[in-house]
Amino acid sequence: MEKQKPQIKVGSIKRLLSLLVKAYPVMVPIVAVCILIGAVTASLPAIFQQKIYVLIGEWMESGDWAGASKQILPLVTTLACFYVVSLLAGFTQSQLMAIITQGFLNKMRQQMFSKMQNLPVKYFDTNKHGDIMSHYTNDIDTLRQMVSQSLPTLLRCIILLTSVMCIMLWYSLWMTLVVLLGVFAMLKVSRKVGSGSAKYFIRQQKSMGKTEGFIQEMMTGQKVVKVFNHEPQSRKDFQAVNNELYEDAFRAHAYANVLGPIINNIGNTLYVTIAVVGGILLLSHTPNIAVSCIIKGTVAALSIDIVIPFLNMAKQFTGNVNQVAQQINSIAMAIAGAERIFELIDEEPEVDEGYVTLVNAEIAADGSIRETAEKTGRWAWKHPHHDGTLTYTELKGDIVMKEVDFSYVPGKPVLHDISLYAKPGQKVAFVGATGAGKTTITNLINRFYDIEDGKIRYDNININKIKKADLRNSLGLILQDTNLFTGTVMENIRYGNLEATDEECINAAKLAGADDFITRLPQGYETMLSNNGENLSQGQRQLLGIARAAVGDPPVMIMDEATSSIDTRTERIVQQGMDKLMEGRTVFVIAHRLSTVQNSNVIMVLDHGRIIERGTHDDLIAQQGQYYQLYTGAFELE
Repeated sequence: MEKQKPQIKVGSIKRLLSLLVKAYPVMVPIVAVCILIGAVTASLPAIFQQKIYVLIGEWMESGDWAGASKQILPLVTTLACFYVVSLLAGFTQSQLMAIITQGFLNKMRQQMFSKMQNLPVKYFDTNKHGDIMSHYTNDIDTLRQMVSQSLPTLLRCIILLTSVMCIMLWYSLWMTLVVLLGVFAMLKVSRKVGSGSAKYFIRQQKSMGKTEGFIQEMMTGQKVVKVFNHEPQSRKDFQAVNNELYEDAFRAHAYANVLGPIINNIGNTLYVTIAVVGGILLLSHTPNIAVSCIIKGTVAALSIDIVIPFLNMAKQFTGNVNQVAQQINSIAMAIAGAERIFELIDEEPEVDEGYVTLVNAEIAADGSIRETAEKTGRWAWKHPHHDGTLTYTELKGDIVMKEVDFSYVPGKPVLHDISLYAKPGQKVAFVGATGAGKTTITNLINRFYDIEDGKIRYDNININKIKKADLRNSLGLILQDTNLFTGTVMENIRYGNLEATDEECINAAKLAGADDFITRLPQGYETMLSNNGENLSQGQRQLLGIARAAVGDPPVMIMDEATSSIDTRTERIVQQGMDKLMEGRTVFVIAHRLSTVQNSNVIMVLDHGRIIERGTHDDLIAQQGQYYQLYTGAFELE
């Protein structure tokens, strides 16, 4: 691992800068101009200093102070004007950079979140949520550091180095060569130490994401940790993850911290060397072979009024080289963060090639369908054909699966040869051991995943032809674990249909049996929920999930262990409401509690991804197969 080189992609740097300029095409050039002004004015004092030294020398020789002061005063005034301009440029730069930095980060977060909404369910099933969160916190923060400080500093240093180099060449070619030798040594050290630093900063960024992912898992499962007395093992596991972060961070900062002192000492040594070389040249009266002299065709002698400003310029030059070296670390971290962000942004989005849409419809007595912009409570599938014609099919909820095969991982089938028919008004139940494939079937109906082989038809339309958003709008999903969002109870119910009125939300709650406990909350339907409704019991959260699905009034309902967390008394209340809700609808039920599936039109028993039995409750009991054994042995499947 020690021999690995930092995997910093030049393309990531270009892409990041391109996004920055594209986001602020006017402000970024203005900031660049302000940095240019500041850098140039920072290099000018050496020229004025040298001229003032010359004038002071002339005054000391002639004794004409009045004449010298008349010449010095304009120089000082001009230099003061430059400083004022530099101050204004610096103020403008700082204000614009505040806007650019925070605005750019805002746009990046928006872009990441928008992309995240388009990612398939598989992405969230295969990536730790804490690691994904790290993109929005640590990785974004590295960009803040780079955009607000590192890039402006780097640009300023490059401009200042260029201008100071030109001035040094103008004054003395020989002493400039000495400076360049010192800079060459600095660059060699920076490259050697900086590459190691960059490598570990990249590792640190990944380790930090892993650590945050672990912490997020522990926070979510804290009750499980405590009930199983798993605290010692959790601490041990965290120590391993945290130690990995420590090692990467320690090595990164160890490299970074040693770079500054080394560069500073090389600079100090260079300063002394230039002073010695300048003194030798002064004593030997060696001609100053300067660029200006070459141009003019003359050779001038080196003087003390050149050596003293040159020493200051050399110190300024090496100081800026040191600043450039110091920026390598933050830029390495930022590029590592940017690459992780781009990995998220570049993830393959959820593919949707559907073209059949769901529209409001008026259905005449003769069965003819007409599309309308008004809400009618009736829906139809709008199906454009290749020949340019349009057909409308009434949304009924007729689901057919024929010889469906599916696997999450290629070569490891989860479902095989699944065929079923669910007509409007029918209740289809799936039972079987954990891992038999029950939930997977409902995931395929929702198109959270796409099948490998076979057909799924919805109202006689291949669901691959239906736009996913329209398909999911026609389905109501009630999960075993209900996710509640920060907001009021009313807002959480309305999540199932954003256009629903308060009255419709209340009716949905009554239908689900949730109205009773809601009205007993401190503010009733306006009670605020947070942290996934932690102030509610699991059963109450599930009732809200049922109400949320009911308010959407979908023709197809999928209930995955919808009543598993509800007590028997509440289940009877909910079941009455569910019976009303299921009238005229296609309902898929997954349950371990067999009492909830006995009144189903058909019960399908799954085992290792295959349907091994199907029929009504009475039929399956008569067959005395696996369902019979489950029913007579225990009323629970686990």
